[in-house]
Amino acid sequence: MKAFVFPGQGAQYPGMGKDLYDHSPIAREMFHRADALLGFSITRMMFEGSVEDLKQTRVTQPAIFLHSVVLARVMEGFEPEMVAGHSLGEFSALTAVGALSFEDGLLLVQKRAQAMQKACEVEPSGMAAVMGLDDETVAEVCAAIPDLVVPANYNCPGQVVISGSLAGIDKACALLPAKGAKRVLKLVVGGAFHSPLMEPAHDELAEAIRAVRISAPRCPVYQNVTAAPSVNPETISHNLVMQLTAPVLWTRTIRNMAGDGASLFTEVGPGKALQGMIKKIAPDAVVTGIESVAGQ
Repeated sequence: MKAFVFPGQGAQYPGMGKDLYDHSPIAREMFHRADALLGFSITRMMFEGSVEDLKQTRVTQPAIFLHSVVLARVMEGFEPEMVAGHSLGEFSALTAVGALSFEDGLLLVQKRAQAMQKACEVEPSGMAAVMGLDDETVAEVCAAIPDLVVPANYNCPGQVVISGSLAGIDKACALLPAKGAKRVLKLVVGGAFHSPLMEPAHDELAEAIRAVRISAPRCPVYQNVTAAPSVNPETISHNLVMQLTAPVLWTRTIRNMAGDGASLFTEVGPGKALQGMIKKIAPDAVVTGIESVAGQ
């Protein structure tokens, strides 16, 4: 079975999506519509912006969403039997399979980025990647720290991202190597995504999600919060709201997809991060990716 997966924040790069714009009239029309909907030229930021420009959350999230969704629309062979997206990528996945309209998906992503940015400004916070340690040990270390720090992304075996207050992250970084972590690397991010510190953004995003129409997708969507397939619009809406403060269960998601018959995983959008993770989670699967339609 064919599974398509969509990347999250961190996959952006200068010039992203330019080849889509150059090679496809449909892509051009979607890019122009995005500029009008967002109220600024996201295309100019994607095509001409610097690495620093693209790191701004208000730019990063719509840029990755736009690249991924446009690509799914214009690429040959996008015939998914199941889909999933990593964090932000869940919005791309839902839009690509018709659960969200392009307009609603893009504006929700903009609202999400703005709400997360505001939440980051309430309290200094951060994230760190933990390498070479099992999920349970990372969770136990975090739970024993009095300052707020939690597992945020269970990316693949041996890679968990933690999220929390600066004090919590510092303490975890000091304790985890003694527990067997091969490496603990602080990430350059705006704040503590997928943690209770995103709570200030929760109500704002929940209201926006509940205000849009969510349709039944044309194939199951495996959602971050449960790692389970969803086709029910109410379930999808509830899980999207919960996603902001809950961990991304990516390892379990891919295992569930493989267990349900996925044998070919294709990453749709910028970067190759998900491909590397999936190869570690489901080594028997065929894993590929597409960023461009130039060669089709």
